[in-house]
Amino acid sequence: MILQRRAFISRLAAAAAATSVGVPGLARADGRTLFVRSAHENADNTATLPLYRGSSRGRAVWFILLDASDGGEADRLGVNRSSKLEVARGTAAVQKVSVVDGVIDFPATVRFDRQRVVVPGPTGFPPAAAMHGPEGEFGYSPLIELPDGSILNAPQMANDSGRHPKVAAIDFARGTVAVAQSFGYANGRRVKYISTDASVSDVAALENATLAGALNAAPRAGGDGTDSARTTLVAFINGQTGLGNPQRQGLNSALLDGADPLNLLFWAPKQGRYSPLWDVFPAAWTEAAIGAGLNVAQKDRSELLGLVSKGLVTGPGGARFGAAGFVVNCPIVSSD
Repeated sequence: MILQRRAFISRLAAAAAATSVGVPGLARADGRTLFVRSAHENADNTATLPLYRGSSRGRAVWFILLDASDGGEADRLGVNRSSKLEVARGTAAVQKVSVVDGVIDFPATVRFDRQRVVVPGPTGFPPAAAMHGPEGEFGYSPLIELPDGSILNAPQMANDSGRHPKVAAIDFARGTVAVAQSFGYANGRRVKYISTDASVSDVAALENATLAGALNAAPRAGGDGTDSARTTLVAFINGQTGLGNPQRQGLNSALLDGADPLNLLFWAPKQGRYSPLWDVFPAAWTEAAIGAGLNVAQKDRSELLGLVSKGLVTGPGGARFGAAGFVVNCPIVSSD
């Protein structure tokens, strides 16, 4: 079984090497640290990645690879290592796949032909309307478990129903796909990530991602230690707005300004508590913080937690700061 797994991973790695325009090792991309080494970041804020062909009940599906639970596999494939994904093994958050003649067969795929609807509210967030576009079939998850038990983050990008909305360009013959990236912050630095799936409808709509409700089964809401498959993301709901404002940040800004919300991530690749599964903590500035001019863009977890401890940042409506109970699949590709 181990030899079969190694042969299969070697085939995937060979495919990645044949199509990748990234460079091996912890490379630099326009002065940035490139974590997903099989990727090439483009000037239009897309990332070009190897595209793999799989199947799902006789249908062709196309997917990308962004994270692996095993460090050796991560190195061979040029993706992030997230050992915390192993915590999700045996839960509904992971699809068990089979491998037939070197091709991954998924139990479930995605309906890409659904239309997304997002209408900003009077203050941006909450939206007046939000309905997801693509929707996974029952049991769909971007997390897959290979026959030997190792786990890959393999979001599906296309099938006969259409393409993921983040796909900017796709070349089936060459086996490449360009996917839109978003900006955020981690460890005081600006990062780029790819948002592919979310576990609840309105968040999938806001992220322009696939609805994958099975991800909610990933352990565990409110915990981002090594005993959890998740890591913490802070999303402000009432940050400053305005495209030219360097302190812009938040879901309200994303809806009003039509730009990335610049979420704060607690951990990045190469840190043991990193996971692509983001456990969303909605955050609100208090009136006291806004009045004192403290509601500036947050880029570091320690500074944010200090504001929480002082009561300057809370959950929505003054509630306790904590996890909302849903997951977004957003692997980090690079960092300043």
